[in-house]
Amino acid sequence: MAVTYRLRVDPIACDGHGLCAELLPEKITLDDWVFPIVDGNPVDDRLLAHARRAVEACPRLALRLERVS
Repeated sequence: MAVTYRLRVDPIACDGHGLCAELLPEKITLDDWVFPIVDGNPVDDRLLAHARRAVEACPRLALRLERVS
């Protein structure tokens, strides 16, 4: 059974820097106030490395990559 991951954003921790959407536009868009809107679908294997990079680059540690069971 393959492990799948989903992105989650903590809206309280997020300051709306928008860096995540720049690094992963395939899964994250920005609203009118520059806060992320995360695609709730599992992260495709081909995007997993990019998703991890976006999570690591978040200045407020508001973006997470969670395992889906």
